Amino acid sequence: MLDVLELSSTEARTTEDIFVGESHWMAYGRVFGGQVMAQAAVAAQRTIDDGRGIHSMHGYFLRPGDVQKTITFAVDRIHDGRSFATRRTQAYQNGLPILSMIASFQSEDGGPEAQSPMPEGMPDPEDVPPVSEFLTGFDHPIARHWDEGRAFDFRHVEGPLWAPNERFDPDSGIMHVWVKAKRALPDDDALHRAALAYMSDTVILEPTLRRHRVHWLTPGIKVASLDHAIWWHRKTRVDEWLLLRMHTTSSGGGRGLAHCRVFNQQGVHVASFAQEGMVRIPERSQ
Repeated sequence: MLDVLELSSTEARTTEDIFVGESHWMAYGRVFGGQVMAQAAVAAQRTIDDGRGIHSMHGYFLRPGDVQKTITFAVDRIHDGRSFATRRTQAYQNGLPILSMIASFQSEDGGPEAQSPMPEGMPDPEDVPPVSEFLTGFDHPIARHWDEGRAFDFRHVEGPLWAPNERFDPDSGIMHVWVKAKRALPDDDALHRAALAYMSDTVILEPTLRRHRVHWLTPGIKVASLDHAIWWHRKTRVDEWLLLRMHTTSSGGGRGLAHCRVFNQQGVHVASFAQEGMVRIPERSQ
């Protein structure tokens, strides 16, 4: 993850700033959406000169990317105000956009504080089995990638979605996951915010799958990210445990909408994100 977030600058600028990034391996050769979204955030941050941090971003996934090819990021400096700055980042391959993102940055400011409460009754992350315990016996490249090739340790309170799970109440459309980076990250707030964007595209659509009683290895299932939004409320570290409280609010027309609130172990609501994705479920699985 850290390697792909280290973009190179072309030092070329006309009306836009240009950066180039690589991709890591993914099953079926498609670029991971969280990766290109985090890279777009990094590219935009590189054009902020006064240290303002990203506090929100909204992106559309336009085309699948190819992990074998570099990605070009073009950043448009839309606005620089006294407290806020706005950037638009387009990610390109073969001259065509694969992601379009707009982000807002803000200098640190005070004000009244309020937040959503952390869910009650959650087990400690150390008491929740890691994904590897559920993947024993799965000889599948995506399952192996989930276990060995991911930058984050995901621990599903209601159990992971690799097979039917009787512990989960599908009618609730709610699930909880503890997550943290597998390795310590540098003390760089901008990097931790980009890493949270990377992670946010991983399990966000799982509540929709659970609602319809299907899992990732269901034959014929098709899932893809369409649009994504993130709000960073407070500083946090992604190499410390975070609780994702996710729920789905609507599905239909081959799409599903899910929301997430992110809490640290102290119960502080540090971020929120939402995504609508393509969720096509075979009739025989419903």
